[in-house]
Amino acid sequence: MQAEATVIAVLLAASAAADPLFRPVDMPAHVYSGGWEHFVGGGLAVFDCDGDRLPELYAAGGSAPAMLLRNRSVPMGDPAFVADTPGALALTGVTGAYPLDIDGDGQLDLAVLRVGENRLFRGGDNCIFAPFDDLGFDSDDRWTTGFSATWEPASGLPTLAFGNYVDRTDPDGPFRACDVNRLYRPEGARYGPPRDLSPGFCPLSMLFTDWDRRGRADLRISNDRHYYVTGGGEQMWAMEEAPRLYGAGDGWRSHQLWGMGIAQRDLDGDGLAEVFLTSMGDQRLQRRVAGAAGPAYEDVPYEMGTTAHRPYLGGDGRPSTGWHVAFGDVDNDGRDDVFIAKGNVQAMPDSAHDDPNNLLMQGPGGRFAEAGGAAGLASLHRGRGAALADLNGDGWLDVAVVNRRAPLEVWRNVTGGPGHWLAVSLAQQGPNVNAVGAWIELETGGRRQLREITVGGGHAGGTALPEHFGLGPAGSARLRVTWPDGTVSGWQEIPANRQVVLRRDGDALAVSY
Repeated sequence: MQAEATVIAVLLAASAAADPLFRPVDMPAHVYSGGWEHFVGGGLAVFDCDGDRLPELYAAGGSAPAMLLRNRSVPMGDPAFVADTPGALALTGVTGAYPLDIDGDGQLDLAVLRVGENRLFRGGDNCIFAPFDDLGFDSDDRWTTGFSATWEPASGLPTLAFGNYVDRTDPDGPFRACDVNRLYRPEGARYGPPRDLSPGFCPLSMLFTDWDRRGRADLRISNDRHYYVTGGGEQMWAMEEAPRLYGAGDGWRSHQLWGMGIAQRDLDGDGLAEVFLTSMGDQRLQRRVAGAAGPAYEDVPYEMGTTAHRPYLGGDGRPSTGWHVAFGDVDNDGRDDVFIAKGNVQAMPDSAHDDPNNLLMQGPGGRFAEAGGAAGLASLHRGRGAALADLNGDGWLDVAVVNRRAPLEVWRNVTGGPGHWLAVSLAQQGPNVNAVGAWIELETGGRRQLREITVGGGHAGGTALPEHFGLGPAGSARLRVTWPDGTVSGWQEIPANRQVVLRRDGDALAVSY
C-alpha cells in the first residue's frame, strides 16, 4: 500500500505541473548585423565572469561590435543586464564565442569566432579579458562558424577545433567552395601548427563527444549543403593520433542536410545521448541504432514529435529554418525539453519568413509537443544563437536569443509549479579544472538522468554554467560522477533546490553548496 501511495503522489505532482510560461525582459539594445558573411553566426556565450554566480552574456555583433552584458539581477528577481564591454572584447566581425577555462586557472576564458582572425582571450577578475600571448595559437583570416574543444589524455591544454565556412578567396565560389577546418592540438605548454581537417563541407556546428562512452571524444560536424551542394554530408572524425573520418566500414551512416546546430542529451536513460540537428526544413532528432557497434544513427523525429518543420503560427506555411538548439527542463518535471531559435537566413524564397521559435515539451511517454506560442516565445525575428540558462538564480531556465538585424531578446521563465531542481558544477585539479568530458549520473525515484560535460554545439555559441536538472516532485537526488579519466565516484545524496559543486576527492565527492 505504501508503494502504491507513493506512485499516486508522484502522478498527482506531475499532473499538477504548470504549463510553461515566459515573460519578456527589457534589455540593452544589441543587434547582430552585417551582409552576406553574417547571414549565419550570431552566437551567444553565457558564463559567469565576475564570480557572483549570475551569468553574463557575450553576444556576437557581426559588422557591429560584439557586446558583453553584465548580469545585475537581484537573485530570484527579474533578470537585469547592463552593457559593459571591455575593449578587448569589443571586436567587429564576431560570429560567435564559446567560454572555457583554457589555462586551468579557475577563470573562464573565451574562444571568439570571427570573419577574420579568431581570438583566444584570458579571463581575469571582474570580467577583464586580455589576449593570450603565450600559447602559440595562430589563426589566419577565414570565415569561422563552428567550434568545439576537449581535453585529450595527458594534455595540458584543450584540443580546439574551428569550423570554417565558405572560402571567400575562391574565385569560383561560393558554391562548392567550402573551406577546410582547423584542429589545434597542444604540444607541451603551447599549440603546434594547426592540422587541416579536409574535406570541409561548410560547417555551422561542431561538437566533441564521447558518443559511445569509451573514454575518447570524437568530433561531430554538422554541415550546410547549401554550399557544398554535392558530394558532402554530415561528418564525424575519429580522434586518433592521425584523425580520420568515420565511414561506412565503421557503421557511420552518411546523410545530408542544411545543418545549422547540434545538441545532445540522453533522453531515455540508457547512457547514450540522442542527437538533435537543426536544419532548413525538418529538425532531425537521431538515436543510436540498437545493437550497432559503430556510430550508426537513425532519424526519429516523427516518432518523437520533433520535426518542427513548418511554423506553428504567423500564417507562413513554407518550411521552417532552425538554428541554435538546446535541451533543458524548463518546467522542472524531470524530463528534458527542447528550445530552437528560428528564422529565415535572409530572404530565402522557399523558406518561411514568419518563423517563430520552438519550445518542444517532452511528455511522460517521451514524445514532444509544441508549446512556444502559448509559452510566449514565438518571436518572428530572425533568430540565430541562443541559450537556455538560469539567469537570475531562481532555479528555472530562462531563454536568450540573438537576432539578425533585430534586437537581442531575453525571456524570464515564470512557469512556477511543484517541480524541484539541482544545478551541478564539477571541479577537479587542472589542467581540465571543469572536468570537460565527465559524465554526471543523477537518480530520483528510479529515474536516471545522464549528462556529458562538453564545449561546443549549438549555433556559434555555448554556455559554461552549472548543469541544470529538473527533479519533478523529488526532494533530493543521488549523484555520482564518471571523471574524464574514467574514475567513477561513489554516490552522494543531495537535497533539491540549490546550486552544488562536486569536487573530486579520489574516488569520493567533496560537496559544497
